[in-house]
Amino acid sequence: MQVVSDAAEVIHRRNLPPGSVIYTAGNASTPQVLLRRLAADEAIEDVTLYSILLLGEGLEPLFSAEACRRVTHRIIFNSHLSRQAVNHGWAKYHPLHLSEVPRVLRLSGGPGVVLLTVSGPDQGGNYSLGTTVEAVYAAVRAVRARGGLVIAERNRRMPFVLGTTIPAGAIDYLLETDYPLPTSPVPQPDDRARRIGEIIAALYLRDGSGDEPGSTLQYGIGEVPEAVTDAIMERGMRDLAIHTELFSDAMIRLVESGAVTNRWKKSIDFSVSSIFLAGAPRGYDWLHFNSSVQSRPCSYTNSVYQIAAQPRMVAINSAIGVDLHGNIWADSLEARNIYSGVGGQSDFLRGARHAEEGVAIIALKSTTSAGISKIVERSPAGITTTAVAADQVVIVTEFGAVDPRGLSMGERAVGLAHLAPPEERERLLRIIRDDPAFHKPDVVLRRGVPGLTPYERAVAR
Repeated sequence: MQVVSDAAEVIHRRNLPPGSVIYTAGNASTPQVLLRRLAADEAIEDVTLYSILLLGEGLEPLFSAEACRRVTHRIIFNSHLSRQAVNHGWAKYHPLHLSEVPRVLRLSGGPGVVLLTVSGPDQGGNYSLGTTVEAVYAAVRAVRARGGLVIAERNRRMPFVLGTTIPAGAIDYLLETDYPLPTSPVPQPDDRARRIGEIIAALYLRDGSGDEPGSTLQYGIGEVPEAVTDAIMERGMRDLAIHTELFSDAMIRLVESGAVTNRWKKSIDFSVSSIFLAGAPRGYDWLHFNSSVQSRPCSYTNSVYQIAAQPRMVAINSAIGVDLHGNIWADSLEARNIYSGVGGQSDFLRGARHAEEGVAIIALKSTTSAGISKIVERSPAGITTTAVAADQVVIVTEFGAVDPRGLSMGERAVGLAHLAPPEERERLLRIIRDDPAFHKPDVVLRRGVPGLTPYERAVAR
């Protein structure tokens, strides 16, 4: 391993000749100095860069029209930095389940260069992959096998996250850096998010302090995850577990409060995640050599088999929209307007359904900030769905929850319409009544709204 002091010593045309395929770490582990140098060096051209949710300061030039003529971006999950390039056709979008990214990299021939951020070494001379493992570990192994280059930043502020490490010999060049890690602050949950959190905790989460297992949790960042956390703590739940793709500040609160102990897990007694993204630097400090949580590759954390093996797995995700059949879309605003990515949503929704007493949940406010209903008659034409009607996903808005398991298409449509705001609810119900494809909705309604647990009844439990 050669230690260097300037990115220009390693990011240049000799190390990255035309035809190079590069994989870079993302999220809070985005190697910002290396990538800024890649954007600035106009001699580097005809290279391909795979990435998942790049974050950081000063990376906008990497996605300029000019840079995209030299660098072919293959985006697996958009951030605000790459969204314009993808939707203008300057960059390529790959709709992939996160669990399959390592396998797809292998099938495509694998990268020849990996850019990443590390922390360490520990006393054994090993380096942590820091806050982002996902497919980085697989990319490093692939590159070492084919004699490529591994170029790392050692950021002084990167925590040493336990669980997945690489030896010093796996790194060709190490660049010393020191800059703040990206953060994702979350506003306090509003009333609608609070209601959603209360519904989920009341109906679908189980305490594990008695003789029965507690729920295993998966959720990400946002008002609803914060609200679910608040509801768990207000109910005094104990002996829960975490098996997640993304570990956030909300989950730190659960561990610190004693609500999460992982005692019902069959083989391990710590929380597992593949990506860590904090709302403030304190969250990264908390992760440093913290054995209550460990990192794993996304081929493990997002494996449907691993998810299904967790006790009472509850996967809580969000979406852009849901239609009356129960189709769900989360990466796109319309067929070719990509907002984010498929990510691990489908992995967890399907894995949770196969877990014993598991539940797959999509939780979303009933309208956008502009007041547009997220419960709609039909999914947009050509949209990428992260779950289809047959996936039998529970849908929760501030108005209640609809469990589609055991419901026909028409019964489900009636239930889902009741999750929309009142004015849209009436419009959707008229559509259902007038469409002969929905079997006798008026008869269905005489027996109550199928599958629906309204907010008031849910929180009374």
